[in-house]
Amino acid sequence: MAVAASTILPRETGIKIERRLRGYEDSRKLACADGVVVSFGKSGRTWLTVLLSRYFARKYGLPENRVMDFDDFHRRNRAVPIIFFTHDNYITDYWGRDRALDIYGRSPVVLLVRDPRDTAVSQYFQWKHRMSKRKKIINAYPLEDIGIYEFVTGEAAGIPKIVRFMNEWAGNMGDFPNLLVVKYEDLRAQTREELRRILMFFGQTPSDSELEDCITHASVDNMRRMERDNADRWTADPRLRPKDANAPDSFKVRRAKVGGWRDYMTQEEALHIDRMVRERLSPVFGYG
Repeated sequence: MAVAASTILPRETGIKIERRLRGYEDSRKLACADGVVVSFGKSGRTWLTVLLSRYFARKYGLPENRVMDFDDFHRRNRAVPIIFFTHDNYITDYWGRDRALDIYGRSPVVLLVRDPRDTAVSQYFQWKHRMSKRKKIINAYPLEDIGIYEFVTGEAAGIPKIVRFMNEWAGNMGDFPNLLVVKYEDLRAQTREELRRILMFFGQTPSDSELEDCITHASVDNMRRMERDNADRWTADPRLRPKDANAPDSFKVRRAKVGGWRDYMTQEEALHIDRMVRERLSPVFGYG
């Protein structure tokens, strides 16, 4: 009701209220969580969620086609840890300051990062085909239709915004007592080893066979199949349902291609984007 009320207030006031309310809800969840996964949008979070969901579902006898949603697995079996997945984009609106250590410092935190060039291109298709108008408004995304290069290089939603997010976390890394940095590219190239590392960080002891089952279940082909199968099911998880089953770019699982951003740019555009990342992004992530 409060969020609905925020839409009839003056625009800036309504945005502040809604972001603060979302931050309050995130803070409430964080206080209950056994672990946290932080990522910028379109950095591979859905894939990682499916991998983890499969592991906990098989290990603890839960429905195998469900995707974890905060504490729903834990409520079915208390042995499953509560994992809070967040894009870290509202919680500081509630806390009133931007200090990641104060907010997350007591929790085991997985920071999932991805090359900001691939993230920005994937975010473009999310914005164009899947993002609601209200979500665009409260997150200051463009409302007008713009091209992919303009979106990717724009301050409002593209690489500069992603780099700011990553640099803020890079500046705080040394202060965190319990932080695991996972690169999407490593998770894609060495899924078994990286998934094992994540699960052990959350207190699990996965076997090789359990890891292989997770990897098979969360393969790109299988996730696309699940999304196609969910297209006409109103009860399906909206995270794995396309906006338009006939439009491949409207699927949540689109290409998952490392370095695929270059396919959408001219050589001159790609050179400018490379320079932007090289000059602005902290070298700690190795994406220069």
